[in-house]
Amino acid sequence: MVVRLAAGAVLALSGRLDASTATEIRAALHTAIDAGAGDLIVDVSGVDLVDATGLGVLLGAHRRAARAGRRVVLRDASARLVRVLRLARLHRVFAFDSAAT
Repeated sequence: MVVRLAAGAVLALSGRLDASTATEIRAALHTAIDAGAGDLIVDVSGVDLVDATGLGVLLGAHRRAARAGRRVVLRDASARLVRVLRLARLHRVFAFDSAAT
């Protein structure tokens, strides 16, 4: 999993979002949420796989952002990721900035 913070509060994730990468991604998301204001854009276009642990990390980030008065916005979610979010009924929780939803 590669995590990079781009200009304008965009956190780009690539690779796997699963139990093996959860700690690193959680820390990056928390740091980005705590350090900024407004929407946190999470570019998930490079994410290949998301498991239940990865969904939990995203949901935890959403809750932390909400407590800080922010939103986590998923950018360029693949059809596969959107399908997983729909199955878990999490598509109602996250904001999206692409037409994939």
